[in-house]
Amino acid sequence: MQTTDTLSLRLPDGSTRQLPEGTTGADLAGSIGPRLLEAALAVRVDGTLQDLSRPLGEGAQVAIITSKDAEAVDILRHSTAHLLAQAVKLLFPQAKVGIGPVIEDGFYYDFQVEPFFTPEDLVAIEAEMKRLAEADHPLMREELARECAVSRFTAMGEPLKAELASELPEGEVITGYRQGDFFDLCRGPHVPSTGKLKAFKLLNTAAAYWKGNEKNAQLCRIYGTAFATQKELDEHLARLEEARARDHRKLGKELGLFSFHPEAPASPFFHAKGAVIYNELLAYLRSLYRRRGYQEVITPQALDVAMWKTSGHYEKYKDNMYFTEVDEREYALKPMNCPTHCLIYNTARPSYRELPIRYADFGRIHRYERSGVTQGLTRVRTFCQDDGHIVCTPEQMKPEMAAFFAFLREVYATFGFTEVRVALSTRPEQRLGSDAVWDEAENALAEALQEAGMAYHINPGEGAFYGPKIEFQVLDALRRPWQLGTLQVDYSMPARFGMKYVKADGTEGTPVMLHRAILGSLERFMGILIEHCAGAFPVWLAPVQVAVLPITDRANAYAQTIQEKALDLDIRVELDLRNEKVNAKIRDAQLQQIPYMLVLGDREMAEGTVSLRHRRDGNLGVQPLDAFLTRITAEIRSRKA
Repeated sequence: MQTTDTLSLRLPDGSTRQLPEGTTGADLAGSIGPRLLEAALAVRVDGTLQDLSRPLGEGAQVAIITSKDAEAVDILRHSTAHLLAQAVKLLFPQAKVGIGPVIEDGFYYDFQVEPFFTPEDLVAIEAEMKRLAEADHPLMREELARECAVSRFTAMGEPLKAELASELPEGEVITGYRQGDFFDLCRGPHVPSTGKLKAFKLLNTAAAYWKGNEKNAQLCRIYGTAFATQKELDEHLARLEEARARDHRKLGKELGLFSFHPEAPASPFFHAKGAVIYNELLAYLRSLYRRRGYQEVITPQALDVAMWKTSGHYEKYKDNMYFTEVDEREYALKPMNCPTHCLIYNTARPSYRELPIRYADFGRIHRYERSGVTQGLTRVRTFCQDDGHIVCTPEQMKPEMAAFFAFLREVYATFGFTEVRVALSTRPEQRLGSDAVWDEAENALAEALQEAGMAYHINPGEGAFYGPKIEFQVLDALRRPWQLGTLQVDYSMPARFGMKYVKADGTEGTPVMLHRAILGSLERFMGILIEHCAGAFPVWLAPVQVAVLPITDRANAYAQTIQEKALDLDIRVELDLRNEKVNAKIRDAQLQQIPYMLVLGDREMAEGTVSLRHRRDGNLGVQPLDAFLTRITAEIRSRKA
């Protein structure tokens, strides 16, 4: 019979262990073995992570977390963020501490400090972090009442932390962690001591507004990352270096694709070469739309706010919209195309035989993004989507979804995105429509995914305000995930706009609207694609597909003949007649990532051949001109990634 001074704990292998009351996660790890105690970082108790120092409860299901567990890296990074804040306070006592969360691939911590930290400061802070880690300070959890927490941080001269503590719900247990002389507000859990933090790196600084609101104080944000081992950290830093080399903002400037100007913040200016890529993407999608029964439409930019009130955007999306007034009427620039397609649909009253109707729209849309979150092409204020809306009967939803999945896979394969991750985003807190309608819409998407054999995970509360959605993520060449396509089921907007169709029995029914995109924002997709291919676009997309490089002036006339033949075949060709050595011309063409270079001398001119070079494969030898033109024409037509 179990006595009152022992606990029965259940372990992951199904066994149980009897230990004294008051046993902590660390005690349990030690009872299993000294190696596990040394490796232990935290403990999972009945599915919840907690510190090793906390007592365990009777009958708990307990697992010791080590660096081999998926949760470990976030715990390490969270604890390293605290280590960063401790180091900053030791070196810069005047700095006020903000928040320091874990983010994808790392962490950050915000500080109110003047002047902002310099790169030299980061070197000193990182060195201090290493010293503190070697000191192996224990991280000790404390529980506080809200009033105590507020007064404590106020007395410490930490107004930002006091503000955060004051906003926590009345009666909620507030926790903080002490390591050495440093104390921080935090839920935890954390590693048992700073000595567990062995592989970390501070990366850069950035400006950030307190709580993300530009009306608040501007803080200095320090970004960093941490891993369980130095090997993992080194591999990550190498990936970051490769990512920097592929940064679309850097390559966009070097390749002359686009620029940004303060006259139109967060709004890209596409130069001639960037416009070529942009228009080729549109042409590719249009060719697929024709085969798949889409009708391309063009809709206005600014519409009366009354329409946006009908659609629900005014109520649920107003903060992301731009407004203006003309002739004493208030208008809004469209942030989405869907309401305009509802208006087009309502110009007729189709029968069930005419459905589905598939609208496509490449119209420009505008959404307000805070200046602190805009970033190159991937987060802009004006963009074009490969937007589409399918208006169909409820019975047509599943086959339309299946057709869309096939469409999406075809497009992604064209760009070399072979691995696709899928998420189902369910009802958000702010939404239109009843729970019954949301149940039906969410079930329809889930069943379509299951019937297509597509594995997916749930993103609770991340759906659009008018309907749940499927989100499609692709992995780029560096295996970074990017969310591109979406599919949404919408019962609300057709009802709000009074959309009807004539059913087989002559009565009227309300159709369903499927919102869908494959590339998403073309601007954002271009940024992703630039980084995916490191600026070396597939031949069909390359702004310049062929560079013609005469060695001597005697070959200039032959070069111009080649240019004319290539242009007749709709090949994008650039003629380099500069008085430069051919090696310099080749180098410049390769820096511009031009797929093919045709080097011309007296021999090539006499024989009607070209000396062919490829940007990646180098010298491909001498070929007849016509053979090369046949080759590249076939490659362009194939749209090979």
